[in-house]
Amino acid sequence: MKKVILPIAIIAILSSCGETTEHETVNTTLINNPITASDVEVDEAEMPFFEFVEEIKEFGEITQGEVVSMTFRFRNVGKKDLIISSATGSCGCTVPEWPQEPIKPGAEGKIDVTFDSNGKQGMQNKTITLVANTIPNTKVIAIKGSVLVPTAE
Repeated sequence: MKKVILPIAIIAILSSCGETTEHETVNTTLINNPITASDVEVDEAEMPFFEFVEEIKEFGEITQGEVVSMTFRFRNVGKKDLIISSATGSCGCTVPEWPQEPIKPGAEGKIDVTFDSNGKQGMQNKTITLVANTIPNTKVIAIKGSVLVPTAE
């Protein structure tokens, strides 16, 4: 038994001793929402803020198995850098891609969303939840449409 435990322990120790690079660490102070701190007063007018061209996009009718992609364009209309820490689709069929770098005040950004209709049918309403350093710290955007099942000939 000792012959098995010792090599595993050595491997675990050696693998945990690697150097951490700048890209491997996340500075959570960048995405903490100061409104959650009870002893801190925050001027909401100074915070970053999303302004989307469209918050809901319709892809119309597609045939089951088709993949559609849509782009949600937005602007940071706040006074601080906008940082999106995550974007999550309401199911595995909806995959968002978001900017990893801060969006400066007045600058534009985009969220690309891909929807895979494989195995889906009927009306679809999929949401994407963004978590950012805004007040409130979440923003929900959505895609809608209908998936038609092909008929057998």
